[in-house]
Amino acid sequence: MKEIEFIIKPEKMENLKRILSNCGAHGVTVTYLSGYGHQGGVRQVYTRSEVAGGTLLPKLSFRTVVPDGKVDKIINKVVEELNTGSFGDGKIFIRNIEDVVQIRTGTRGIEAL
Repeated sequence: MKEIEFIIKPEKMENLKRILSNCGAHGVTVTYLSGYGHQGGVRQVYTRSEVAGGTLLPKLSFRTVVPDGKVDKIINKVVEELNTGSFGDGKIFIRNIEDVVQIRTGTRGIEAL
């Protein structure tokens, strides 16, 4: 199993929810956060000038846990559909999950997802 965390712009939320649902990722946790990447929170355009922005930009963190076999399909679809070619499109983090336990039933592993 893998945990996939997507850090995206808030306006991409509905697109990501649709992609995850269509790819079989049925549980998701969303966190609203602020942050910046390589540009330090300065919004850049493809000219020599910069458009000043806030230091911390609004972002969303989506986390889901899926079987190993679904990871590549999800990643490929997200990169294909959410890539604008602009700074701030986001990041995807993939982590190994050793086990999962459903508290209500005690079910473990893939069945607990």
